[in-house]
Amino acid sequence: MAVRPSPDAVPALAVLLPERRRFAGQPLGDALGKALARGDRLSDGEPGEQAQLLRHVDLLPRGWPMAAITRQRDAGDAVLHQWLRADPAHVRPDMTGARVLAIGDLGLSQDEADALLAPLRPLFGDTGFPISAPVPSRWYLALPVEARLPAFSPPDAVLGDDLFSHLPEGPEGRRWRALLNEAQVLLHNHPVNAARVAAGKPAVNSLCFWGAGKLPDRVHMPFAAVSSDDAELLSLAALAGVGASGDGPQLLDLRRARDLSAVAARLQPALEDLARDGLRLDFADGARWWLQAGQRWRFWRRPTARLA
Repeated sequence: MAVRPSPDAVPALAVLLPERRRFAGQPLGDALGKALARGDRLSDGEPGEQAQLLRHVDLLPRGWPMAAITRQRDAGDAVLHQWLRADPAHVRPDMTGARVLAIGDLGLSQDEADALLAPLRPLFGDTGFPISAPVPSRWYLALPVEARLPAFSPPDAVLGDDLFSHLPEGPEGRRWRALLNEAQVLLHNHPVNAARVAAGKPAVNSLCFWGAGKLPDRVHMPFAAVSSDDAELLSLAALAGVGASGDGPQLLDLRRARDLSAVAARLQPALEDLARDGLRLDFADGARWWLQAGQRWRFWRRPTARLA
């Protein structure tokens, strides 16, 4: 007989999934449809990428200093400063403002990133915030440890929205609005962008400031292994001392999935051999299910056809 678990219990396998609406209209398939119908629907968690990851990782002190966390994996020097991500972005003017169409992964080479940074180095260096790009998709500002910063919106909130509605506010935000405006002018006139546009590639014509903070004192994950290609999650795992393989609870990241049938196929072995400690599905919109072997006796439940 299945025992209803605590939402905080550690399963044999935890699976991170995107928002359910990404799979709108797609059939669940027989095995996954039966498993969800017979499984336990847990109380919903807080929606959003940050909240989803925080259900599986613990940071001390509390916060989300993702710039320092990824910087440590990218360059190994995060303990020296407070950090802020200043990721390359592509925005497109429209009738109401400037729509943010891409952040971070714009297909830049390291040579392109270095060339684009060249005119930005004096701009940010003169303010005491040196800029660097140890990898082409992740740009960083090194800040004094005691620097006070305004609130910046995370990329998942900014992407697809109007850039101007996410600019930092108040007196502390004024400096950052001015810096962004100057950076946009320098990037707009850069020959690398002219070459990219001519080649049909998106121009790097803005920056996305986010993830400010210092490296956490402690990062803990209750897993023996993490499978992911996401830089933020892998950086958290590295600080927690968790690698890609190990005996014990596993965390599988499928948040980039677009095809529900591919997700069902990936989960098929786990569904066929549900461990006593169970399988937890965690969607980015907060919906969660707990699946375990004893639930198979709930055969009277009609299979779920589609995600709500």
